[in-house]
Amino acid sequence: MNALIKSATIVDSKSDFHNETVDILIEKGRISKIAKRITNPRNYKEIQLDNLHVSQGWFDSSVSFGEPGYEERETISNGLKTAANSGFTSVALNANSNPVIDSYADITFVKSKANDNAVSLYPIGALTQMSNGEDLAELFDMRNAGAVAFYDYQKPMSNPNLMKIALQYASNFDGLVCSFPQESRISRNGVANEHVNSTKLGLKGNPALAEELQVARDLFLLEYTEGKLHIPTISTAKSVELIRAAKAKKLNVSCSVAIHNLVFTDAVLHEFDTNFKVLPPLRTQTDCDALIEGLKDGTIDMVTTDHNPIDIEYKKIEFDYAKYGSIGLESAFGALQNSFTTKKTISLLTQGKSRFNITEHSINEGEIADLTLFNPDETYDLTIDKISSRSKNSMFLGQQLKGKSYGVIANNKMVLNNE
Repeated sequence: MNALIKSATIVDSKSDFHNETVDILIEKGRISKIAKRITNPRNYKEIQLDNLHVSQGWFDSSVSFGEPGYEERETISNGLKTAANSGFTSVALNANSNPVIDSYADITFVKSKANDNAVSLYPIGALTQMSNGEDLAELFDMRNAGAVAFYDYQKPMSNPNLMKIALQYASNFDGLVCSFPQESRISRNGVANEHVNSTKLGLKGNPALAEELQVARDLFLLEYTEGKLHIPTISTAKSVELIRAAKAKKLNVSCSVAIHNLVFTDAVLHEFDTNFKVLPPLRTQTDCDALIEGLKDGTIDMVTTDHNPIDIEYKKIEFDYAKYGSIGLESAFGALQNSFTTKKTISLLTQGKSRFNITEHSINEGEIADLTLFNPDETYDLTIDKISSRSKNSMFLGQQLKGKSYGVIANNKMVLNNE
């Protein structure tokens, strides 16, 4: 793939051309030249777009697509197209399909479905067989097939001894173990944050305590085993404090936060819109503020969309019975920019790759072209016609977003929204 990007402002602190507006020449999928002005050498495709900015390709550490088994929610093919249109060049795929991705063959299958795509798909294997929490899955075999981590998506590990064994075993091959932060015997059937609003609305409460107990337990197990732990989608102020203290002790722990948990609080539940039913639940403004502070000081390592397509019949029902989940790829950039500067937003969207052993490519001459193209200033309201996901369960519908992705250049391919 050959192309000439004209008049693009580079947003990449690792680039020699950070904050400069330049031309970028790409030949055979690699950046061959960066300069103030480049003459098209061989009639290559020229890319000229309004207020064009370019950064390293964005990464999402938690996406669900449905395939295999739930193709009505989303297919891998359309999911990766949606990711490209949204500015992501790499995504980590959760194991919550049917069958659950818990073997060498399963990892090989989903990787094969993503072949010849601009977006790189990195499978996360199930931590336990069929994600049932009883016996460890084939972790080493899945690692050899290409799994970047092990996680029973949104299913807490109730057995502390099994979590201890998982951390010990995976440490033999530098495996990354993920643990969903929820103590199920505390959360029980709670569907909303246990607080004033859940009481007013008559919704069963899921207390912050349920998350914090599990985080504390896993951090104790991590210290004992000296393993490698990732805690996905934390949502409470106390969780931030616990992980901050663990990092001060030099424990090998990382964590993420879902973008919607930074933006929304449980106050939005007054209309019982099931698009806002997510796990962990939306918390309080105090929690949101603590999560944002945790991102700023580095306690929280990365953001995620926690993109989770759910078909309409599981959302257009009573709040208590609706499935958890919201899509988030299309809204990620615009939502973050409502809370952070463009520089910080890009930093958040490009963090986390090294934790999942994914190679980073800076915007410098000689580097592989792994680029996101975007306009940071365009504002628009998110409507259903702007969503390319098969499922439309976005809590950002009707919200004004700031910033638009033009597409990506990656894996020697180009995907642009206007083509």
